[in-house]
Amino acid sequence: MKLLIVGGVAAGMSAAARARRLSESAEIIVVEKSAHVSFANCGLPYHIGGEIKERDRLLLHTPESLRKMLNLDVRIRQEAIEIFPGSKRLRIRRLDSGEEYEESYDKLLLCPGAHPVKPSMPGVGGPGIFTLRNIEDMDAINTWIEKEKPASAVVSGAGYIGIEMAENLRLRGIEVDFVGKYAQTMPVFDPEMTKGFEQHLEANGVRLHLGSQAKAFHNDAGRILVELENGKKLPCQMVILSIGVRPDIQLAKDAGLT
Repeated sequence: MKLLIVGGVAAGMSAAARARRLSESAEIIVVEKSAHVSFANCGLPYHIGGEIKERDRLLLHTPESLRKMLNLDVRIRQEAIEIFPGSKRLRIRRLDSGEEYEESYDKLLLCPGAHPVKPSMPGVGGPGIFTLRNIEDMDAINTWIEKEKPASAVVSGAGYIGIEMAENLRLRGIEVDFVGKYAQTMPVFDPEMTKGFEQHLEANGVRLHLGSQAKAFHNDAGRILVELENGKKLPCQMVILSIGVRPDIQLAKDAGLT
């Protein structure tokens, strides 16, 4: 049996490891478009803040270690671009060379994860505006901090990543304005439970702007001016967007999968 898995982070690598435990003889191929597999994505904000000092501590496995441990064929920097369900084939592009090839399968497992939400609003694609989803995003944020040495940041989005980034930017000595669409942080909790979060953030110097979200980003003499829906404008030198994710279903949709 030949199992082809698209996506090599949490779901993909967990499935590959489970498949190997179920079958010693199966051919298992994992295709991952980024340069890293099986990394600790929950630790990304804490490397930015310095709590996790060594970057390598986030990298749990490499293609080489997974081949040695579980006999997995893990192919990084390769993107699945088209499924042919009728003939059970997958078209793959090697991102470093642009070369394309097809791989057959008996079973195909789609674990591509999700994309960070980056809404179409004025200025959202400008320099200094980041999302945090993978190692590459983390490296880009760290590079910006080390190069630009921002004194202030706006974190937009009051969920897990937003709170973690607010905390870790403060650990880097950066002033933080925290923007949330709802009248509370962590909207998955009852309001009574979030008061402690908010008091703790404020006690550590985070300025809260709840009940209004960002609507535009303007260049203001080299700074970023974050315009909120309530009319308030927050000047800063970097922005972290953490307003949620959307499942990456385009590959399946293009193949007509139900």
